Amino acid sequence: MKPIFKIVMGLGAICLLAALILYLTNSPKTAEPFLIAGIVCVALGVRGVSALKGFAYPIMIVGVVSTALIFPQYFVEINGYKLSGLITPLIQLIMFGMGITMNYKDFLGVFKAPKGVFVGILSHFTIMPLLGFALASMSSFEPEIAAGMILIGCAPNAVAANVISYLAKANLALSITLTSIATLLAPFLTPLLMKLLGGSFIEINVLDMMWDIMKMVILPITLAIVLNELLKDKIKWLNSVMPMVSMFGIAFIIIIVTAVGRESLLTVGPLLILLVLIHNLMGYTLGYWSARLFGMNERDCRTIAINVGMQNAGLSKGLAHGMGKLGTVGLAPMIYGPMMNISGSILASYWQNRPPLGAENEYETELNSAK
Repeated sequence: MKPIFKIVMGLGAICLLAALILYLTNSPKTAEPFLIAGIVCVALGVRGVSALKGFAYPIMIVGVVSTALIFPQYFVEINGYKLSGLITPLIQLIMFGMGITMNYKDFLGVFKAPKGVFVGILSHFTIMPLLGFALASMSSFEPEIAAGMILIGCAPNAVAANVISYLAKANLALSITLTSIATLLAPFLTPLLMKLLGGSFIEINVLDMMWDIMKMVILPITLAIVLNELLKDKIKWLNSVMPMVSMFGIAFIIIIVTAVGRESLLTVGPLLILLVLIHNLMGYTLGYWSARLFGMNERDCRTIAINVGMQNAGLSKGLAHGMGKLGTVGLAPMIYGPMMNISGSILASYWQNRPPLGAENEYETELNSAK
């Protein structure tokens, strides 16, 4: 561990200790800046520890959420402009960044190895929506907050699933194809599933939601893929820039949603966090065993588990904003995003040390040969 990281970690520990002492001495207002500074320092410090590097961003998100809860007034509006108006452009920017890393060949996997894609998409768009509906129905939340749990279940795969699949020694090629196909299907399946399962909680306008997904996801990704094909080497620099831009965008969206929904979150927070965690973990578990049920090998089972459990929380927050219910429907997606990154990193670390046994999947070879 380099000295600079040790120094930052030390500062983080000192700030967190100071925050604890101040909280215990009934000085919460003084403690709050130390708490935020401590979390940020720890997030930066763990980047110097290879075994913990994957947790840096989730820890930073905890700091972002804490900042929004403590100082919400700075993240709701500025000079009369509501910051929630930035959510759609930010999501479009994030999706453009996803599209820059893609090309039309990412969709060829559905023709080369249809079984893995069929099982993955079927599992994703049945397990997660039904789990969300079951948990929402069992909760005692007001309808709009409960509907947010269904919305996150109806979303397509998160692009972060590809990173986690790579770290978990799963089938990266299958993961990329699943993410691509699920994103392509989202404008149709997400609104229809939300209408079917969430319509009893809140009013859902299917056509409006379809258009929201088209303009937030399909249009920027299509533009990015076209630019990637036309310009190729001229925009390679975007591949290194866009991940950082996307991380900033996600963090800023989370801080806005947290600030807007602060009162509701403080009321239902602990129970909502628990139910979101159950949703996420059950997604991994049922995704894995559904793949086993269809006779998939270990690498593909891991891939499908990850792609089922990791949802596009950013899109869900954008849809909640489009419905004018960011502070209620947007709460479950807001919690789900950071939580799945933490649980996904832990799962990837566990599987990384346990390489898949048995025959290697031919999917990746076939997809690479198609390219």
